[in-house]
Amino acid sequence: MVMTAPRAPLELRRLPQPVVAPGGAIVETLMSEVCGTDVHLHHGQLTGVPYPIIPGHVSCGRLVETGGDLRDVEGRALTPGQLVTFYDVFGVCGACWHCTVARAGTRCPHRRVYGITTSADEGLLGGWADRIEIRPGVRIVPLPDTLDPMAFMGGGCGLPTGFHAVERAGIALGDTVLVQGSGPVGLNAAIFAGLAGAASVLMVGAPASRLSAARRLGVDDVLDLIDAPSPAERVDWVRARTSGRGADVVIEATGNPAAFPEGLEMLRDAGRYVMVGQYTDAGDVAINPHRHVNRRHATILGVWGYEFTHLHRSLALMARHAARFDWASLVTREYPLERVGDALMAMERMEVVKAVVRCGE
Repeated sequence: MVMTAPRAPLELRRLPQPVVAPGGAIVETLMSEVCGTDVHLHHGQLTGVPYPIIPGHVSCGRLVETGGDLRDVEGRALTPGQLVTFYDVFGVCGACWHCTVARAGTRCPHRRVYGITTSADEGLLGGWADRIEIRPGVRIVPLPDTLDPMAFMGGGCGLPTGFHAVERAGIALGDTVLVQGSGPVGLNAAIFAGLAGAASVLMVGAPASRLSAARRLGVDDVLDLIDAPSPAERVDWVRARTSGRGADVVIEATGNPAAFPEGLEMLRDAGRYVMVGQYTDAGDVAINPHRHVNRRHATILGVWGYEFTHLHRSLALMARHAARFDWASLVTREYPLERVGDALMAMERMEVVKAVVRCGE
């Protein structure tokens, strides 16, 4: 399924079978996610997208063919028939200033992402297809035998992204953590905040179906935006649950710029504010540098994407805690490949927590 241009109808196309390259592989797609990023792509809100593209940057499937001896990060052989996923980022050079000095691979200028910055003219480099070409050097990750692949898809890209946000937050044992936003990233951030030692996890978001999912996943208290339509009401709700101080850590996962000054009002003095939801440029917002940041002695951190370490470690935690957190339940609906446009619309309307495209069996 090809996204030809922003806001253009999706097109189902038949492309040549990929040819495995030395050091590469071919994966028969089982499932691929439809996430908020795909909505942004369809709206043309990301820069540098080489339309036409095959979306679907987080997928899982069966390894069909390898271009020689391939091994995972643990040194284990990868063999046809295995159920796998892969780190959707490639091309990070490991040699530029960002890679070697700043140690910030997500800001490498050579970084590319399956289903986002790869053109359909280059091959099957997105998950909304029956086959995915794994380029040489792309890291393949076997799914643990004990893990339901639907649980992995329920986590989707929100799993490592939420993990990265919690890592950046430096949550201490006993912290109170507030998550702004109840989408997949916010829900996964809430899970990992609890696993990191938070004594209390709060969430402000919408709609009600996503907040119900948050409660099932262990969030201690939730506030529906409908019940508190003004920022002042929402700030009061947080302060009433934190002895008037505000949360130790606030994680923004909304994508709405207005959440930023509101979240700073919800943060305690000397607290940590982590922004992970502003993936696209949705506009400017005003803050008071003295009142919101300096006098408050606040730490503000941005999160851009995730690295392989976040995928690897979050997947290990998912496998360990799969019985405790029902990630599979976050997949609200499944769609066949030919109806992926319906899935995209359902995500845009927030009718689902997570939509999955099932490409094969």
